[in-house]
Amino acid sequence: MTGDKSQTIPPEADSPAPLPAVADAATARRSTALPAHLGGLADRARSYVEAASSANTRRAYASDWKHFAAWCRRQSLSPLPPEPQIVGLYVTACASGAVGADGKPNSVSTIERRLSSLTWNYAQRGQALDRRDRHIATVMAGIRNSHARPPVQKEAVMPEDIIAMLETLDRKTLRGLRDRAMLLIGFAGGLRRSEIVGLDVNKDQTEDGRGWIEVLDKGLIVTLRGKTGWREVEIGRGSSDATCPVAALDTWLTLARIAHGPLFRRVTGQGKAVGADRLNDQEIARLVKRAALAAGVRGDLTEGERALKFSGHSLRAGLASSAEVDERYVQKQLGHTSAEMTRKYQRRRDRFRVNLTKAAGL
Repeated sequence: MTGDKSQTIPPEADSPAPLPAVADAATARRSTALPAHLGGLADRARSYVEAASSANTRRAYASDWKHFAAWCRRQSLSPLPPEPQIVGLYVTACASGAVGADGKPNSVSTIERRLSSLTWNYAQRGQALDRRDRHIATVMAGIRNSHARPPVQKEAVMPEDIIAMLETLDRKTLRGLRDRAMLLIGFAGGLRRSEIVGLDVNKDQTEDGRGWIEVLDKGLIVTLRGKTGWREVEIGRGSSDATCPVAALDTWLTLARIAHGPLFRRVTGQGKAVGADRLNDQEIARLVKRAALAAGVRGDLTEGERALKFSGHSLRAGLASSAEVDERYVQKQLGHTSAEMTRKYQRRRDRFRVNLTKAAGL
């Protein structure tokens, strides 16, 4: 009966979860019944829902839901409504390698991300997944005890590495000038790759921007929207124009003729033309890896081993490992909420600088 509003039709099981404003058919009917003058508010509400998480996060949530729904379909199970026992079997299959075609087990971090994705997707459908249920909590505890390993850390690029990497970039092309600015800004600011490419020239210039810059006499102020809210990063001028992040950025902006919109953009036409599109954050990882390999960083390793050592995080780890200042300043620069998180980025630090054994009198 089309007039019976007590009946609801669940969303397609293997489709990404819709936004909360249209999480199920009943909600959709209520939305369409809104007075016409509230249509603008409904659209704004949906835009706020999208702004609650990054595009990368939403893509990951959608991908994980699709992965779970496909596994349920192969087992003749329904992903809806949420059943802790079924979810417990799913994470067991992920840990044992019984999900992917290659038979390779998922890492603990991947399984935990998939579980978080399922929780989010169910919440968007107005349904709650109880992760404390014994079918999930006990299985996850066993998976962590059996398979958890220390995280694999990327190699930190130190100042001497950055200088060598800069020498591998072409100073005569716009692409080379852009890449120099990105390496130096990323290293000196301790920025994430998404933060580097998310920058605009000025405030509120694009809808997908994650921050903007302000050039001052003594350096650069970078305002960022991060995981814990807004923060400011101060990038001072270097001792030499050749390695100064502010000078490199100024050269890029001047020669690329960028005065509005995304700060770092695609370069086409054999490195001579600048497009309007913002770079993908994967380009930062590719740049760091390519430049590090070309500069011979960690030449004591084989080519294959070196290729696995470097990523966008190498820049943040490099700043944390090389800045000889009080740890709290490094913590603030990286935007960490705890000193413990900052220490995870410090690849070369004096672990025994504070010796509690001697301090206790032994």
